[in-house]
Amino acid sequence: MSASTRLLRDFAGADLPALVDLWVEAWRETGLGVDFDARRAWLIGHLRDLRAGGAEILVGLDAGGRPAGFAAIDAKSGYLDQLCVRPGERGSGLASALIDEAKRRSPGLIELEVNEMNLRARRFYEREGFSTVGRGLNPQSGLPTLKMRWRATG
Repeated sequence: MSASTRLLRDFAGADLPALVDLWVEAWRETGLGVDFDARRAWLIGHLRDLRAGGAEILVGLDAGGRPAGFAAIDAKSGYLDQLCVRPGERGSGLASALIDEAKRRSPGLIELEVNEMNLRARRFYEREGFSTVGRGLNPQSGLPTLKMRWRATG
């Protein structure tokens, strides 16, 4: 499937276990040395808090209709808090489809922080038109982050 034909839908409560599992699996693949399994409860609470604050969670489905990725975007502020795709879906167009939908929902501006050592993610965001605008630290891990921004042109 191409990015334009990937099936996306809004979050449903029944998606939560699958999203947490794929988040842990995807982060484990980064090799950052953080115990993401121990952060399952944090993610559940964080996604709940994001939704309560007005963020939308977009769910990307695999060919069998199962959750294979997700993004959390606050359309009002343009902040992309999460973008996660199951490792087996890398290169499938799912991450691009999620970013395209986030851009549609938050036209004009999207900002995010990416782990500085996550080179794969940094290259992806650069290909999607994001540029680095600052630096920060992840409050959970203390690892350095890059602040990135996308602005619509014309």
